[in-house]
Amino acid sequence: MIVIMRADATMREKSGVIARAEDFGCKVHLSDGKERTIIGVIGNGRVIDREQMERMPGVERVVPILKPFKLASREFKAEDTVFPLGNHTIGGDEIIVMAGPCSVESRSQIIETAIACKEAGAHVLRGGAFKPRTSPYAFQGLGEEGLKYLAEAREVTGMPIVTEVMEPALVPLICEYADVLQIGARNMQNYALLHAVGESQFPVLLKRGMSSLIEEWLMCAEYILSHGNTRVMLCERGIRTFENYTRNTFDINAIPVAKHLSHLPVVADPSHATGKWEYVAAAAKAGIAAGADGVIIEVHPRPEEAMSDGGQSLKPEKFAKLVREMRAIAQAVGRDIKP
Repeated sequence: MIVIMRADATMREKSGVIARAEDFGCKVHLSDGKERTIIGVIGNGRVIDREQMERMPGVERVVPILKPFKLASREFKAEDTVFPLGNHTIGGDEIIVMAGPCSVESRSQIIETAIACKEAGAHVLRGGAFKPRTSPYAFQGLGEEGLKYLAEAREVTGMPIVTEVMEPALVPLICEYADVLQIGARNMQNYALLHAVGESQFPVLLKRGMSSLIEEWLMCAEYILSHGNTRVMLCERGIRTFENYTRNTFDINAIPVAKHLSHLPVVADPSHATGKWEYVAAAAKAGIAAGADGVIIEVHPRPEEAMSDGGQSLKPEKFAKLVREMRAIAQAVGRDIKP
């Protein structure tokens, strides 16, 4: 349930409600809105006396949360979640552009790509140091060496880093180098990993599983939020369907649905959604028109030489053109892609 406090409720009255909820053995999550303070009360199966809570000083009303994803729902937090990423913010009027190669292949490659992405208008640098691959014989990433190259690219460009974490034991290491922890599609329901990134209190980019329902996706976000880590971004990256002309099917519906159900920012991944560079620009612009708060796009200076996902990577000049086109779409829907 959520306990909605009166606008004039005092800190003592809020503390009283929190203490009472904890007496019931519940977890408590505080959300200070512009007009009201909302206290989320997440039960452990015990029956909570709703009327007793409503009679407490400072309480305006108590409302049950019907969605299974409590903290991720609009019922718990009606206002959009907004938080900083480097010198920019995600979740508000600004649209964030994340770009970079699928894999960090060498120091020169990631720095060259980072500079090109920055000059084209990117705000966040993406790149994989640890790579989950379908084949055990495919390139698996450079590991910590790749993280060091990413950190150097951040020093050169000033862009924060988003990179994938594949297992709970790697979370502390990656937190030493990265700014945003990415949960890949294959790991969306790796619950031990979700707990670990939640406990890290680092921003998280949660990719939707390739065969996952939107509700399952939001329930995975709930795992992270349950640790008090509110800086979670949902990433729609396409789902597996019967169509095989593209790598996946870009579920454009998921963007407005997720925005309607949840207060969390939503990021579109047109590179994995289509799997072919020829379609990335159209899918990226469609994502922004549908309400995405950001895009994450694969860029490589020489896609034909890429060690992974070269076929879906844009060359820097095509990426720069796309950023200009996305900015026009953003402005048409009342938003902006800032330099």
